[in-house]
Amino acid sequence: MVGFTIVYIGIAVWLYVYRKRRLLGGLVEFSSEYAWVQKQLLNDMAVPYAIADEEGRLLWMNQAFRQTVKEEKGSKKNLSSMFSEISGEVLEGLERPVSVHVSYGESKYRVDLMPVYLDESVDPEEALQADLEKQKLVAVYLFDETEIIVTRQEIDNQKMVAGLIYLDNYDEALESVEEVRRSLLVALIDRKINKYISNMCGIVKKMEKDKYFFTIKQRYVDRIQEERFSLLEDVKTVNIGNEMAVTLSIGMGMNGESYSQCYDYARAAIDMALGRGGDQAVVKDGERIRYYGGKSQQLEKTTRVKARVKAHAAGADGEQGPSAHYGHKIGDIDSFGSAIGIYRIAQSMDKKAHIVINSVNSSVRPMMDRFKNNPDYPDDMFLTGAQAAEQVDPNTLLVVVDVNRPSITEAPELLKMVKTIVVLDHHRQSSEIIDNAVLSYVEPYASSACEMVAEILQYIGDGIRMKSVEADAMYAGIVIDTNNFMNQAGVRTFEAAAFLRRNGADVIRVRKLFRDRYDDYKAKAKAVSNAEIFEHDFAISVCPSEGLESPTVVGAQAANELLDIVGIKASVVLSQFNGTVYLSARSIDEVNVQVMMEKLGGGGHRTIAGAQLKDTTIEEAIEKVKTVIRQMLEKGDL
Repeated sequence: MVGFTIVYIGIAVWLYVYRKRRLLGGLVEFSSEYAWVQKQLLNDMAVPYAIADEEGRLLWMNQAFRQTVKEEKGSKKNLSSMFSEISGEVLEGLERPVSVHVSYGESKYRVDLMPVYLDESVDPEEALQADLEKQKLVAVYLFDETEIIVTRQEIDNQKMVAGLIYLDNYDEALESVEEVRRSLLVALIDRKINKYISNMCGIVKKMEKDKYFFTIKQRYVDRIQEERFSLLEDVKTVNIGNEMAVTLSIGMGMNGESYSQCYDYARAAIDMALGRGGDQAVVKDGERIRYYGGKSQQLEKTTRVKARVKAHAAGADGEQGPSAHYGHKIGDIDSFGSAIGIYRIAQSMDKKAHIVINSVNSSVRPMMDRFKNNPDYPDDMFLTGAQAAEQVDPNTLLVVVDVNRPSITEAPELLKMVKTIVVLDHHRQSSEIIDNAVLSYVEPYASSACEMVAEILQYIGDGIRMKSVEADAMYAGIVIDTNNFMNQAGVRTFEAAAFLRRNGADVIRVRKLFRDRYDDYKAKAKAVSNAEIFEHDFAISVCPSEGLESPTVVGAQAANELLDIVGIKASVVLSQFNGTVYLSARSIDEVNVQVMMEKLGGGGHRTIAGAQLKDTTIEEAIEKVKTVIRQMLEKGDL
């Protein structure tokens, strides 16, 4: 009897281990034979249907399923091998019906997976709790959605895309060519634009001498993006003796609820392109915004008409009541100096004014101390964000200087509390903007916010006289942001500096205020000496922060120093401060570091930019910078 029992157990184990799948398939076949009518209905059902075990092995399938997957009768396959989208994790975690979209051959299917329990008397919820998963099978339904997807894609392809093309430097380019050849230059530009749009079966209409409207089908958008808007570079090749290459900006709007909304998207996109310095394309797809181009240096406008108009508008806003001014987090001397300039404007209008500043670094403190210890200025001249929030009333005017992104302002909560907001900035705009500003004066060509405020000071009122300490602060802002007039300093920069010199700014006094501390100088030298040359043209280094009061400022100085090395096109210096990794990126003219920093969540100028990475180590940040550089080199963005 013992021998018989052992043989019986051995056969049972063998059947369970090696013949389980076939026995399970046989049980299914037996159950189908038992209910012949049900089996015939299932087998002839038009919807492809199959039964699989927990591991995805197909146990039985009807005729429609077999024809769909081209399965030979008698052969078995696994769901995961047939449809890569159905992974083992999906099958293991199958507790309730799940839909998975898959591709098989040239067709698209929706696969509905439904757990089926052999013991019909057991409720599925109870089965899960009772650990009866071994009794579970999977019912598989296939629904062909190829036609639906193709139809939807065709509908999307037929949608209208609205676009605007603005010539950035139309007047300047015409002035650089002989008068008799100007009409030829305009004709060649028109021809380039018309040919580009006509190749996509689109329509283009010239609205003004330097503005075009066009519309194309959405099916061509992918092609344009793959070419990275070749029209931007194509127009620059137009040369009939003009000393200045023509550049243009493109704004496109798509996937709006109506044609008018697509046009509104296009207008928002072109405003964004112009606000970022021109010579680029911006595509606004609903809430998503994509940028292309922007590699050339933006052109300085020689006319001051816009500055005068904005100055008068700002003056009208300033008449209403008290004001507060502030810049970005960890404010630099440009942010501080421009706030001082706005403070002087408010004082000239006999308005109560405050400067909101939460923290002061070593670069700003020497200049700020000259105001704190000065009897000519009130004790409440400087307020923290919390103190300013307590004094806000319905008539308060808030002037934001040297920043246009709400998330990195000194006190973001004030933006929600104040109704009248004015933005003055020289950084290129990103998709994140202060959208409730009544006046926004953002000029990327300007070297600094202090330069812009200096121009406004000359137009906003008659005979505004600055004090020498105020002129020093603004002059220092221009000097720091231009790296001693070596970076992005144009005609208007020197005119602003001359205005400040006439108002008492002293070059020697400013230089003494911004001499380096010994520890800062050693840290800067170490950052330069330890720099790594990446991809032959990019210098990447880390600025030590131990013992430094403002490592971010020292890091920015080190980034400037690295540009003096022959062959370096751009530099990135990282510094860690208060648990955040700060990136300072600099270039001379060949690399757009603003686009680079935008991919890391930052922004700035074409040649001066930065970013902040939280919850990241220095090593991880360096790797992110290298990854961005590699990707941009591959795409030709650098």
